[in-house]
Amino acid sequence: VQLQASGGGSVQSGGSLRLSCAASGFPLDYYAIGWFRQAPGKEREGVSCIDNLSGSTYYTDSVKGRFTISRDKAKNTVYLQMDSLKADDTAVYYCATDLDIQWSESSIIGFTAVSDAKWYQGTLVTVSS
Repeated sequence: VQLQASGGGSVQSGGSLRLSCAASGFPLDYYAIGWFRQAPGKEREGVSCIDNLSGSTYYTDSVKGRFTISRDKAKNTVYLQMDSLKADDTAVYYCATDLDIQWSESSIIGFTAVSDAKWYQGTLVTVSS
């Protein structure tokens, strides 16, 4: 079981990138998938997640309207389309399956990684202003 995040790079403010989270060894649609990021000197934070059963999605406030998470079952990959990038989006981005999702009725209201979550290599996104 392994996740591989890719697609990072260097862009100017206002640009776009699409990150990919590819799974090997298991079907990604067995799990909810979350994207996290860690900027220099800061704690890791949850950015977006997608539930495997309902397809419900969640975005942290700072990326709402700019980022879109999606899943391609045939490619066993989850994507994070990032548009209108800002310098504050600069970070290493990780994907993970070990999530604790908070629900309110049928909507996701937040998520975190479980304490013993497995972390794989991330992908660096650098946004210059």
